[in-house]
Amino acid sequence: MIPLEIERKFLIRRTPALFAECTEKTEIEQIYLKKKTPDIQRRVRRMTTNGNAKYYYTEKRFLSAAVREENEREITPEEYEKLRIEADSALVPILKTRYILIYSSQRFEIDTYPFSSEYASMELELADESQEIILPPYAEIIKEVTGDKRYSNAALAKNNCFPEQCHE
Repeated sequence: MIPLEIERKFLIRRTPALFAECTEKTEIEQIYLKKKTPDIQRRVRRMTTNGNAKYYYTEKRFLSAAVREENEREITPEEYEKLRIEADSALVPILKTRYILIYSSQRFEIDTYPFSSEYASMELELADESQEIILPPYAEIIKEVTGDKRYSNAALAKNNCFPEQCHE
């Protein structure tokens, strides 16, 4: 059985108080690959924390706005370089910095992008869709964007902006 990823996503403001509480920082390069099957998204990632890089290959199939089947495995640097050749030229590689925030026994992932000093996205993986979320009081939530394709990594990278900033 393929594991499910259940996730809620929020648009937030980048504030010093929020980042002061974060426990980890990871630089991410994410590249979408050409689809072999129309309903399965493929990608590779290089995730670098404290100078140590790890590489991942992921396949996702979207079941609903918040739920996806996700099959992910760690790969070698050589496999990563080989798979990069299969990059989907219609999609821009994503560069982002991920911060981890632990609040009320929840693990929030905050992604910042080089194109915005004002906004970031904050995600939380859930055990099930009805799970209660306790948002950190120092996180300035603008709105929930779960399921809004304009806030997907691919759309943000392609547009090089958050939708709130694209028309400035």
